[in-house]
Amino acid sequence: MILSRMYVFHHRFHVFHADPTWAKLIVGAALVTWALVVLILALCIISCICLCLCCHRRRRSNTKKTKQSLKALTTLFRGELVDGELDQGLSGPRRFSFEELAAATDNFSNDRALGRGGFGSVYQGFMSDMNREVAVKKVSETSHQGWKEFLSEVRIISRLRHRNLVQLIGWCHGGDELLLVYELMHNGSLDTHLYRSDYVLTWPTRYEIVLGIGSALLYLHQDTEQRVVHRDIKPSNIMLDASFTAKLGDFGLVRLINDGQISYMTDTAGTMGYIDPESMLAGTASVESDVYSFGVLLLEVACGRRPALVQEDGGAVHLVSWVWDLYGGGSIRAAADERLRGEFDGAEMEGVMVVGLWCAHPDRGMRPSIRQAMNVLRFEAPLPSLPAKMPVATYGPPTNPLTSGTLVLSSSISGR
Repeated sequence: MILSRMYVFHHRFHVFHADPTWAKLIVGAALVTWALVVLILALCIISCICLCLCCHRRRRSNTKKTKQSLKALTTLFRGELVDGELDQGLSGPRRFSFEELAAATDNFSNDRALGRGGFGSVYQGFMSDMNREVAVKKVSETSHQGWKEFLSEVRIISRLRHRNLVQLIGWCHGGDELLLVYELMHNGSLDTHLYRSDYVLTWPTRYEIVLGIGSALLYLHQDTEQRVVHRDIKPSNIMLDASFTAKLGDFGLVRLINDGQISYMTDTAGTMGYIDPESMLAGTASVESDVYSFGVLLLEVACGRRPALVQEDGGAVHLVSWVWDLYGGGSIRAAADERLRGEFDGAEMEGVMVVGLWCAHPDRGMRPSIRQAMNVLRFEAPLPSLPAKMPVATYGPPTNPLTSGTLVLSSSISGR
């Protein structure tokens, strides 16, 4: 049996050597296998090299972008160092590029201008990516506001949420430009409607407007983590949406008052006629000064007259004094806007005017808090008893100093 197997092996070996085709096939297969192995190894090496090159280029690109980003965020604005603080941890308002806002307002065309104030100009714009109309506030080049104040304003206002406050949508700083983007109020300002010659703002609408602004002040003064003082409450800063809901706008720039102190300002802020005389002379800011301005606003809305009244002899008298004289004579409702032709609720009209006098009391210590004023306006408390004759102002140390952490939203003095 062993001899038989040896015979078979010898026979096959003989045949293999005798037939050269088999040898060629075996050698060819071996060469193809080695060629495939070499090709695969070459492809792997080439792929590794390409991957390394791509990673290296990506790192260089990211480094370049980072440097460009840092360069963009670390720039100078009016001599102040500007960094990326505002981009970090800010929720809500978004950052726009200057080019976006220029395109939205037709390069800040005069045709898009909505108005001008102490801090600059406001333009109507349309953000196509948001499909939304906006109001773009361009801070004036002559304004003394710097980057730190702008940063503070955006941070604080972005946290304010109330249906009677104009909503901040976004912000921008490009070169020496500071811009704020707000929701567009389609009915403009209360000022334009209150004095229109072809249209009379009805009393129900006026009454809802004063309640809305009072609600906004109540939120700013008492319902926020830090007390906020607006400092420029007047009809032109009260905006009306499509349904005539009033919203307080034009906040100005924010500053923090030290604990237990009143804010002492280096320049007068506000608008003549609406500024608390004591605050104007002493250069101070407090919630009481906001209450005074709110009082003047109440009287203006009810009477349809501006704060400074020109008399027949050419002299001028303040609206507060004129209404107080009528109050002392028992005929305060005679101060109501004549254009209403008596079409108003008598109790509401009297309440608005008496609360207006109370808020504008010459002695800041006798003024109500905004909550007390709102309680009377809502008929949740009785009318206050005021002296028949307007008291003479005596300016001394403040009787109600501010408590801790009050924010002041200041704006430069401006005319009507």
